[in-house]
Amino acid sequence: MAEPHDLTAREQAEAIRTGTLSPVELTDHYLDRIERLGDTVGAFITVTPEIARKQAADAEAEALAARREGRELPPLHGVPVPVKDLNFVAGVRCTLGSAAYADHVPDVDDHVVTRLRQAGTVMLGKTNTPEFGLPCYTENRLAPPARTPWDLERSAGGSSGGAGAAVAAGLAPVAHGSDGGGSIRIPSSVCGLFGLKPSRGRVSSGPVQHDVSGLSTSGPIARTVADAAALLDVMAGPMPGAPYAAPSLPPGESFVSYAAREPGTLRVVGLPDPPVPGVPLHPDCRAAYEDAAGLLRELGHQVEEIQLPVDDGIKDAFTTVWEVMSTVYPIAPEQEDLLMPVTRHLRAGGAKVSGPGLASALYAFRALGQLVADALLSTYDVILTPTLAQPPALVGGLRDEADPEAEFAAIARFTPFTPLYNATGQPAVNVPLHWTAGGLPIGVMFGGRYGDEATLLSLSAQLEAARPWAGRRPEIW
Repeated sequence: MAEPHDLTAREQAEAIRTGTLSPVELTDHYLDRIERLGDTVGAFITVTPEIARKQAADAEAEALAARREGRELPPLHGVPVPVKDLNFVAGVRCTLGSAAYADHVPDVDDHVVTRLRQAGTVMLGKTNTPEFGLPCYTENRLAPPARTPWDLERSAGGSSGGAGAAVAAGLAPVAHGSDGGGSIRIPSSVCGLFGLKPSRGRVSSGPVQHDVSGLSTSGPIARTVADAAALLDVMAGPMPGAPYAAPSLPPGESFVSYAAREPGTLRVVGLPDPPVPGVPLHPDCRAAYEDAAGLLRELGHQVEEIQLPVDDGIKDAFTTVWEVMSTVYPIAPEQEDLLMPVTRHLRAGGAKVSGPGLASALYAFRALGQLVADALLSTYDVILTPTLAQPPALVGGLRDEADPEAEFAAIARFTPFTPLYNATGQPAVNVPLHWTAGGLPIGVMFGGRYGDEATLLSLSAQLEAARPWAGRRPEIW
């Protein structure tokens, strides 16, 4: 008989609606698994069993009343959804992955948390993240490193590594993540999951932590496309004070509805080569890309591969903005030694950036977005690339505390593809279509026009139907 965690999030929600599964039972099941396996995969920084059980009991009472009164419930009512520890939950410590913030307890919810509450989801806890979400691994001084359940010697990526580890190990059905340079898509790739970075403004980052760079956004990590679409339906929408607003869906539509329909014949442009000079593409990542291109052609899509000129311009602009954004969290001078070396390195760089230097870097982002729109997405519907340039890294394999400048360079070589869509604000997804002979997941990435998550969801669901991946489960499952 299937265990509750074998069900998809939408199957769990349906069982809760019909009364065949209790939110309390479901929550207790996940809390038990977290107690047994959470540290093994480094999924959580803080577990909140009392909050989770109270929310589950409230969700159960509401589900009972809705059945009695014939009312509809939100799409993920009663379903557990952990929150990444870069986001504020009132009354729950938010460490930002930093020892300097180990005792930080905000008194306000982020807007995305407000939406999760309103949807009747259950918060199991705060998932693991690297310090301030800066590197693409999840290793900090507060919790065990986040590991991909497919090989516990390897990292779950970052910065939503705890969220990816939780979903891939069956410690949560779906998870909230955030993505400022690939931080949803990277863990999804190395954990064999579907992850979606929404368009800029699709999910509000307020009311406190507005991202003035426009790089970062919250989004879903899930085992299935439909689950991710349902979680995006919960999180998306305008909120007071939001500086950006992605185009609304047509009346009566939802992201789940697009995940249930055929995409039609799409024009796909393939860009297999890393957009940074001197960065090699690992054969396993190239094989995943070629495999995906072949599957697209089998499904009737038009795939054309092109090569674009590469230079260091966007990498340099991204580094400038990343350095500046690393300085936004205040640190008392006596606490500087609590920071990771790469954080101190980035903050030192950010302190040297001039106002005109930052403006020039942000302008480079806007110019890149215009170039992609004019040169690529005026002709093609979707862009296909590898998600990463290398297979999942060993835990500690990207760190170099003796030389943080070299560490950041290694991070850039690992993730040359993902920052493009943070710079432009376009939506992008990781699709887990490929596993190596040794059993490691290798994702591919699709990017779409600004505001067009719908096409990415329809295409991803078609690929999922043609090459199902949710049945693949690591031994720890």
